[in-house]
Amino acid sequence: MSYLPIEHHGVIGDLHTAALVGLDGTIDWLCLPYFDSPSIFASILDEKRGGFCRIAAVSPDARRRQMYLPDSNVLLTRFLTPDGVGEVIDFMPVAGAAGKRAEDHQVVRLVRGVRGSIPFRMECRPAFDYGRTRVAPAAAPWGWRFPAPGAPLDVLTSLPCAADGDGLSADFLLEEGREIPFVIARGGDGERPAPDRLDAFCREEFRHTLRFWQTWIGKSKYHGRWRETVKRSALALKLMTFAPTGAIVAAPTASLPERIGGDRNWDYRYTWLRDSAFTIYAFLRVGLSSEAEAFMGFLERVSKHAEKNDGPNVLYGIDGRRDVPERVLDHLEGYRGSAPVRIGNGAANQFQLDVAGELMDALYIYDRHARLLSHDTWIRVRALADWVCANWTRPDEGIWEVRGGPRHFTFSKLMCWVALDRANRIAEARSFPARRAEWLKERDAIYEAIMDQGFSRAKRSFTQSFGSEALDASLLLAPMLQFVAPDDPRMIGTLEAIDRELVSDHLVRRYDPKLSPDGVGGDEGTFSMCTFWLAEALARAGRLEEARLIFEKMLGYANHVGLFAEQIGLTGEALGNFPQAFTHLGLISAAFHLSAALDGPEAEVRRPILA
Repeated sequence: MSYLPIEHHGVIGDLHTAALVGLDGTIDWLCLPYFDSPSIFASILDEKRGGFCRIAAVSPDARRRQMYLPDSNVLLTRFLTPDGVGEVIDFMPVAGAAGKRAEDHQVVRLVRGVRGSIPFRMECRPAFDYGRTRVAPAAAPWGWRFPAPGAPLDVLTSLPCAADGDGLSADFLLEEGREIPFVIARGGDGERPAPDRLDAFCREEFRHTLRFWQTWIGKSKYHGRWRETVKRSALALKLMTFAPTGAIVAAPTASLPERIGGDRNWDYRYTWLRDSAFTIYAFLRVGLSSEAEAFMGFLERVSKHAEKNDGPNVLYGIDGRRDVPERVLDHLEGYRGSAPVRIGNGAANQFQLDVAGELMDALYIYDRHARLLSHDTWIRVRALADWVCANWTRPDEGIWEVRGGPRHFTFSKLMCWVALDRANRIAEARSFPARRAEWLKERDAIYEAIMDQGFSRAKRSFTQSFGSEALDASLLLAPMLQFVAPDDPRMIGTLEAIDRELVSDHLVRRYDPKLSPDGVGGDEGTFSMCTFWLAEALARAGRLEEARLIFEKMLGYANHVGLFAEQIGLTGEALGNFPQAFTHLGLISAAFHLSAALDGPEAEVRRPILA
C-alpha cells in the first residue's frame, strides 16, 4: 500500500462526520462519531499505523473510475478489469432518514458485479485513537466486532471473513448481478440486522440516502452558468455541516500538508468565524436558506461568549467550545512523510482583528436577506462595534494566522472598517439605538489609515501590512466588501501588482513568504480560493474575458468528482486539507457574479459580494 494523491479521493458523510474514499477503494480517513473525534481510519497520515478499510478488485490491471450518483453525495468507485467490471457504492446514512438515530454512524459499502466474474478482496484494519490503539476482532451474530475502548466498531457482513491479528479480510468472486453489502458501524446497544437481512437493510438505506441528497439539492435556486459545478460545491459544503449545531468545518481532515515534506500541516476540523459571512452569503445565493439559518444560529450562540478583551474567538469547535489545544502526534509519519501531524489548532489562541468584521458582515447579510436580527443579538452587535472602536489600532496575527508575531495587517484594518460600516447600516435600517457618531468617526479613521499606510505608491497597490511593500491576495476582497470601487485606480493597480508578483498561470499565492516571513518557514502552493477571488475581482472590474478564462482554468484543477483541496502544488497536485469549504464558497460567489456579468448590463454586475 502507498499514499494516494490527495485529489484521488471522494468524500462521503452523514452531517456528523465524513470519510475519504480513494480511487483504489480504500477508506483512509474517518473519525467517529464526529468530525473532530479521534480517527479509526487514518492511513492517509500513516500508511502503516493509521488504519484503513479497502474493498477492491484483485487484478493489477484494473482501471479505476469514480463518480457521484446524480445530485447526491453517494459515491461510486468502478473497477474495470480484463475479467469484467465491478463497483463499490459508498455512502453514510443521514440521521433522520429512514428513522436513523443521531447516534447511529455507519458506512455502507455495496459491492456490485456489473459484468463478468472478478476476484475481489476486502480488508478492514481499524486503528483507534489516531492509530494508537489496535484490537483483535471477535465474532458476533451480525459479523464481527472490534472491542475498542469507548465505543466498539462493528463490521456487518454475510461473507465468511478471516481474522488476522488486528484486522479482517475476505476474498470473494464478484459475479455479474451479485450484490454484496458491508457495513462499518459505530458499536453500541442498538439492534443489528442479521446477515440474512443485511441485503434488504442496505438497499433501504441506499434508497433513503439517495433521496435525502437529491431532495436537498433540489431546493437550490441557482440557475446561472456552471450550474452542475455550483451544485457540487453546495453538496460539498453540506457534507461539511455538523447537523446538531449548524456549524461548518473548514475541512473534514487534519494535517494534510501544504507542502510535501514540510511542516505546514494543520487541523481544519473546526469552524472559523472568518468563513461565516461567505457561508451565509453562498447558501442564500443558491436559495438554501435553512442552512444559512442553522449556521446563523451557531454564530449567535458562540457570539454570546466573545471575550471582553480579545473579541470573538478565531475558531470554535463544532459544538461551540473555545478550547481546541494543538498537539503533535509523534507516532504518525504524516502524509508521504510530511511531519509533524497536528490535531487541535493553536490559531484559536491568536488575536485576529478581522474576525470581528466577518462576523458583523454575516449578521448584516442575514438581517438584510433572510431574517431580522433580534434585540438580544443587536445588543451583542453593538458591544462588538464598541470593541472594534477601542481595539482596531492594535496589531494582530491576520487572516493567514502567521506565527511570526503581530503586525498591522491591512486586511485586518479593512475588516474593522467593515465591522463598523455594517453595524451602522443595521442601526440605520432598523432604527436601533447606537453610538453611531463614534462608530462613523472610527470607521472613517480606519479608511484614512488604510489609504495612507496600507497603500504603496511605488507599486500602486494595497499592501499586506502598514508600511510594507509586500503584497497580499486578501486585498482582492476590498471591492467585494464595498471598501473601494472595482475599477478604482488603486484597485486596478492592486490587480496588476498581484498579477505581476503573486500569479503563476492564473493561479494565485496568498503572499510571498520570502518577502513577508510568516514564522513557519518553507514554501507553499497557490491558494485555490484566492484564484476564485481574482476571477471575481476582474469580473467586477469589467474584465470579463480575463475573468472567465481564469475561472474556467481554475475549474480544471478540480479533482475527478469536482472537489478542491486548499492549495495546488507546483505540478498541479492537490495540497492541504481536503475538501476545503472556503474554496467552494469562493467558487459559488465567483460563479454567481461572473454569470450575472456575462448575462449583460441589466444583471446585478456590481452588487457587492457581502451586501
